[in-house]
Amino acid sequence: MIYFAEAQYLFLILLIPFLFLFYALSLRFKKRNIKKLGNPELLGTLMPNVSKSKGWWKISLLSLALLFFFIGLSRPQLGARVQERKSKGVEVMIALDVSNSMLAEDFSPNRLERAKLAISRLVDRLQGDRIGLIVFAGESFVQLPITTDYVSAKVFLNSINTGSVPIQGTALGEAITSCAKSFSTQSEGSRAIILITDGENHEDDPIAAAHAASDIGIRTYCIGVGSVEGKPIPYEGGLMKDKDGEIVVTRLDEETLMQVADAGNGIYVRAGNNEFGLNPIIDNIKELDEKQFDSVVFEDFDEKYMYFFAIALFFLILEILIGESKPRKDLF
Repeated sequence: MIYFAEAQYLFLILLIPFLFLFYALSLRFKKRNIKKLGNPELLGTLMPNVSKSKGWWKISLLSLALLFFFIGLSRPQLGARVQERKSKGVEVMIALDVSNSMLAEDFSPNRLERAKLAISRLVDRLQGDRIGLIVFAGESFVQLPITTDYVSAKVFLNSINTGSVPIQGTALGEAITSCAKSFSTQSEGSRAIILITDGENHEDDPIAAAHAASDIGIRTYCIGVGSVEGKPIPYEGGLMKDKDGEIVVTRLDEETLMQVADAGNGIYVRAGNNEFGLNPIIDNIKELDEKQFDSVVFEDFDEKYMYFFAIALFFLILEILIGESKPRKDLF
């Protein structure tokens, strides 16, 4: 699988067609200036070494150089090495709220991006533990099945946004149930769910879902993201409004999340700017009995950017070596 670590640089490729447009306009401008000096055909005989095609060759080679340079900037990577490993640890399913309310900016840059950063740091701490990821709003989806492949976990995490789930809402109960169904059969007694959400506008019974998970040995922990006083939700360059035209303010529902954590035999933590809440929860989870797992994982992605830079340099040197004039003919 090809992965671009800095995919935003691929948008620079869209500038290349404008290079051809600019060159075509410059040729047109040059022709106009020649017409002002006299008959273009007559003036052409006075400039026999001028090549019309070489200019296009040069601009084409320059465009190819830029194309491969921009691809190199995006850091293409390949996960080519697969390895079987035995690991010992616990299984953790993270359920991440991706509803529009997670775009509120009481965290920097917003609730969702701050949660993704905290999860990424958590993945860096894991050693032998399995992790899975579910995204939810009005419904839930398994974004990453339970795995010890931490590289893939971070790749999938980076791709998450509020468009990852098409139906808006906050179905906390469905998210907990989906997590409970995603654990392996090897992990009985060492399973935990971490629910990361603002807890607002839940549409089902998350307390009953947490109870059901607890009955089969799965603990449910909750991290509340947001502020009790609330924040408006950025939307399409402005602020989200309801059907009456009033600005929507999203508030943290701590009471519900505390009840869910209590029903799930876990703990509730309110996320902070310095300590998001994952560290104390993971410390608590580490007290569970560890199990041994057999896993198949990708090793670190191989960087391939240097090959694209080398190709870009080749085309750039070729462009420099090609002159704009025709080869001089022997006059004798």
